[in-house]
Amino acid sequence: MLYENILKNVSKCITLTAEETEQFTGMLTTKKVPKKTMLLEEGEICQFEGYLQKGCVRIYYLDENGFEVTLAFAVEDWWISDIASFHYHTPSSLYMETLEDSEFLMLTPDTKERLLETIPKFERVFRMLVQRRLAVLQNRLIHTMAKPAADRYLEFIALYPTISQRVPQYYIASYLGVSPEFVSIIRKRLAAKK
Repeated sequence: MLYENILKNVSKCITLTAEETEQFTGMLTTKKVPKKTMLLEEGEICQFEGYLQKGCVRIYYLDENGFEVTLAFAVEDWWISDIASFHYHTPSSLYMETLEDSEFLMLTPDTKERLLETIPKFERVFRMLVQRRLAVLQNRLIHTMAKPAADRYLEFIALYPTISQRVPQYYIASYLGVSPEFVSIIRKRLAAKK
């Protein structure tokens, strides 16, 4: 069923009636996107809040030297958007790129607003999403500043075991704020310990 996974995701926060389920799924747009497609670029206004049914996405920005800095990865059962750009209709400073062929269920600013008016309990769903994102961001910030790079890598692997198998090493290095060579050294050390 097309909506099975997103309905399970939503059911972690709220219970929908059959009528509400029909209203919600009727507001979603499906989108299939090939690998290496830019979903959002710096300067654009984000027009989607998307639930990732299948695939992998990287979210990044360009630093003052033009280097890509990976902020996040998203895989199945994750929601993606540039929250500030989406809600305030301001130009994004982010890039979002599919790393695999991906499938999304999308809400636009208009359909999300209509959803919140029609089924107010969805406020809880999106509040919980924002709280989770904030907690992840806060933990990442603390760990980036307080932990050695090798520990950050081990934590990344523990938290996101499937992502390390699906994305290039240099993207993981960018996410951790280290060089790809450093990640290679850590991987070799870990392999030698096994």
